[in-house]
Amino acid sequence: MQTGEKLRMTRQRRVILEELKAVSSHPCAAEVYEKVRRRLPRISLGTVYRNLELLSDAGMIQRLDIESGRRRYDGRTGSHYHLRCMRCGRVEDVPLEPVADIESAVGQLSGYEISGHHLEFFGLCPDCRAKIAGGRSAGD
Repeated sequence: MQTGEKLRMTRQRRVILEELKAVSSHPCAAEVYEKVRRRLPRISLGTVYRNLELLSDAGMIQRLDIESGRRRYDGRTGSHYHLRCMRCGRVEDVPLEPVADIESAVGQLSGYEISGHHLEFFGLCPDCRAKIAGGRSAGD
């Protein structure tokens, strides 16, 4: 897709976009495919992959390359940060406003012309922490 070229909103793209914006779980393409198939039973996984990339290139969704080899998608396009569980892979939005003027500060300190940034926090989600704590014996 050429810069400045408007993406035509097909029915498939509209349904993919609606399904992605309806969840906060940052699904992978296969998970988006499963949701979209409920509404468009004849859609293929390849079509979902292609349209997710087109929607991302058009700035209508975010593509998250935060796990090795597994791309996730986010219907929220505004600036925000992510949390990732290192055990189960769960990805969530950080409930915190982005740091104001961080890009200009980094640009001034480094001499770089900053065009954007991604910030990811990682650790163990509450569910995984509970499972780990539940598996410990009293002597641990």
